Amino acid sequence: MKNYRLELSYEGTRYRGWQRQGNTADSVEEKVSGVLSRILGEEIELHGSGRTDAGVHARRQVASFKTASPMESGEILTALRRYLPEDIGALSLQEADPRFHARLSAAEKVYGYRLHGGESPCAFERRWVGQLREKLDTAAMERAAALLCGQHDYSSFRTGHSRKSAVRTVSSIELLPRGEELWLRFTGDGFLYNMVRILTGTLVEVGQGKRSAESMSEILAKKDRAAAGATAPAQGLTLWEVRYPNRES
Repeated sequence: MKNYRLELSYEGTRYRGWQRQGNTADSVEEKVSGVLSRILGEEIELHGSGRTDAGVHARRQVASFKTASPMESGEILTALRRYLPEDIGALSLQEADPRFHARLSAAEKVYGYRLHGGESPCAFERRWVGQLREKLDTAAMERAAALLCGQHDYSSFRTGHSRKSAVRTVSSIELLPRGEELWLRFTGDGFLYNMVRILTGTLVEVGQGKRSAESMSEILAKKDRAAAGATAPAQGLTLWEVRYPNRES
């Protein structure tokens, strides 16, 4: 039995997210595992590094799977590239340590959110950006971002309820101007359901002057979703990369 590490990129526009769902075949996991199962002649259980929401993209998603097939990694990768839909790309495939697990072995994840703030239309990039038609106070947003970093209970920044701990460590939130766009880059050991989009929406409200930068500490302390800002649109969010310890990379 071989264990493989697969790197993928995908445009999430037409998918219901990464995770396989019982009521629809329109998930990235379903598409990839289905193609792998046909190629390898056995049912493949695919483990992604994490779930991306409906409409969210991935530049470098990592998945792992095991197979008894004698096919070499190069053959499998060639077949994947041939049979996957055009909005899912197989970037690389390599045999991994038997203990490697795409989710459990991950050390950090990096997400990027693109905000288009210019008055000119964004027709060609509309599937990849959240659009605004106003100037943001980026200095205030940076002050707020600094307060949101560290190890906290992020219950105020997730959708739904779960018995699992909401404590995460966000090591950095960077604001990166790119012409008419503002890119937000989030790095952390893990993110809750909709967490990055809610963080983005809250920071945008700070930039719009709707809430103060200093209110971030109070929002965290409340542990209540109603205390935070709006959930930013899915299309602006991309899973940028997944980082592993050197022995797993």
